[in-house]
Parts: sequence; structure tokens; C-alpha cells
Amino acid sequence: MKLGGYLEPAPERLDATFAALADATRRAILARLAAGEASVMELAEPFDMTQPAISKHLKVLERAGLITVGQDAQRRPRRLDGKPLAEATVWLERYRAIWEANFQRLDGVLEELQRRPSASTRARRRTKR
Repeated sequence: MKLGGYLEPAPERLDATFAALADATRRAILARLAAGEASVMELAEPFDMTQPAISKHLKVLERAGLITVGQDAQRRPRRLDGKPLAEATVWLERYRAIWEANFQRLDGVLEELQRRPSASTRARRRTKR
């Protein structure tokens, strides 16, 4: 679907991306992979959890398309795939622009209210006359 000048990702893809990002362990794995590919054992190293638990996190990231599995002889390194993150960023940026416009309008209303004399100031002016 094309909205706001860009092709919006499928809702299921955004759902999978945000669900994967909702977990701190998975975000830490992605941060590690941003530095370069790594094996499952290397990814599991900093965490106090079993290798099967790490593998479950990796499966969620793979299903979301956030990581890919390579083939390097006996090794199957994981790599970061930035496309789903870029799509989520574009989606969020669209709403950030809307929120920013709303805040700018609110700032204008507040500035106008601050320039107007308050009801108590008007009442005092009337009583001095």
C-alpha cells in the first residue's frame, strides 16, 4: 500500500519487526550483530541463558527478517538485515512528522493564550476605571 509518498510495508511485517524489538535480549543481539556477523555461541556468550533459549530468540529475529543465516564451511553465522528496521523507521518517521506538526500547532495556541490578558487582569482593569 502506498501512503505518504512511500510504499508501506505489510502490516504483518511491521508486527513481526516490532514484536521482535520488544524484547531486550533480542535488541542486544541486534546491537551485537551491528558490529558484524557472529555464531550462535558468540551471540549466547554475554547472556545467562541456555543455548536453546538463545536459539528461540534468534528464530524470532529470523522470522521477522531482522537477521539472516549464512553458510561458512561448518559455521552458520548470523548477520543483521537492516531492511525491516529501515521500514519500521520510515513508518515511525511518518508519525513523528504528524506529531511534530500537532505540537507546533499547540505551541502556537499556547503562545496566543500567553499574549492575551488573563480574565483577572481584565477584571482589574475594569475596576480601576
